[in-house]
Amino acid sequence: MAEIEQLEQTITLKATRNGEVPYTVCLVRQKAIKLTPEESIRQLYLRVLSDHFHYPLGRIQVEYGVNFGREVKRADIVVMDKDRPNTVYMIVELKKPKLKDGKDQLRSYCNATGAPIAVWTNGDQISYYQRKDPNYFEDIPGLPNANQTLADILQIKFTLEDLIANDKLVKENKSLKTLIEEMEDEVLANAGVDVFEELFKLIFTKLYDEWYSGQGNRRSTRSLEFRNTGQTEAALKTKIQDLFDKAKKKWEGVFSEDAKISLTPSHLSVCVSSLENVKLFNSNLDVIDEAFEYLINQSSKGEKGQFFTPRYVIDLCVKMLNPQEDEYMIDTAAGSSGFPVHTIFHVWRQILDDEGLSASHLFSLEDKPPRCKEYVEDKVFAIDFDEKAVRVARTLNLIAGDGQTNVLHLNTLDYEL
Repeated sequence: MAEIEQLEQTITLKATRNGEVPYTVCLVRQKAIKLTPEESIRQLYLRVLSDHFHYPLGRIQVEYGVNFGREVKRADIVVMDKDRPNTVYMIVELKKPKLKDGKDQLRSYCNATGAPIAVWTNGDQISYYQRKDPNYFEDIPGLPNANQTLADILQIKFTLEDLIANDKLVKENKSLKTLIEEMEDEVLANAGVDVFEELFKLIFTKLYDEWYSGQGNRRSTRSLEFRNTGQTEAALKTKIQDLFDKAKKKWEGVFSEDAKISLTPSHLSVCVSSLENVKLFNSNLDVIDEAFEYLINQSSKGEKGQFFTPRYVIDLCVKMLNPQEDEYMIDTAAGSSGFPVHTIFHVWRQILDDEGLSASHLFSLEDKPPRCKEYVEDKVFAIDFDEKAVRVARTLNLIAGDGQTNVLHLNTLDYEL
């Protein structure tokens, strides 16, 4: 990063009893400061705000005092409003590398000042939020620059190609499981719904939106619909429900025809904002598998005493069995289809190696040889009695097989066959 090089050029060393200590001149305070790990992150982000987003240094303050009754706490960085210089527009909370706390503190600062935009970063990961009201902070895809408004960011046309280029799991170094845990903690804990069902519906809906945009020439022309683009919460829920209905019609057997999204418009708005920049379809299936494993374990372990084989154990067993492309595979107690999915991966790697393709093709169906899809559709089967596990398994196989699935629910089998 250019900001790192710039900062490195400003570092001076001062001799102390404990040896030489790095110092730099703060961009905002214009005085020499000790360069601790957290201060390094602050100085880097000051350069990002100034050089990349073009915020004048005159609008930026550090160690800004936020009043909580008689107590005053210090916000790491604030950006003041362009037209109201005494009003906080953005608050940035910084942590030294590897630390992941501070988001509750950031929200309290925003609530106390009324700031509509919040940023959290530890130099490795970064999150952007819009403060909707004291209870809800929605993810936003990025920051407006000094000449934009938040509405400009939310309403920009966003295609599948844009999603691939801005995948949150890559850019923010997060996992889908982590995002789900955040939504559980921040939004869904008191939503009064079945968390598994509602998140499953949203992931299923988003998969369809991405799949549909990948058909024909839509990849660079169709705007993705699973996005919060600044419409009312009620309008957003209507849009997502319509998309969910289309997904159910396309991929039958996962949800009932009358299934509806039960989240309130407010809760749904936050969840959509959290998931909208995550690339799911034709991406790393391990990412979705891990998230579904977490969801179904949370839903079923305490309820039915069910336990699912850890994925690293599945990988070991599959490698020992070494399934081949011309062999059939059936799992008669498939759960969430861990063994079938990892068997698919194992055979796909053999096919790719046989055709001289790199492992990078493993998670991109459009780039795979036809043999990969044929194997999923013709050779892999799964059965289970648990309805939730079967629906998860079908969804994973839909992704892997690009619309085909051989996952059967025990109670729906035709025993006369």
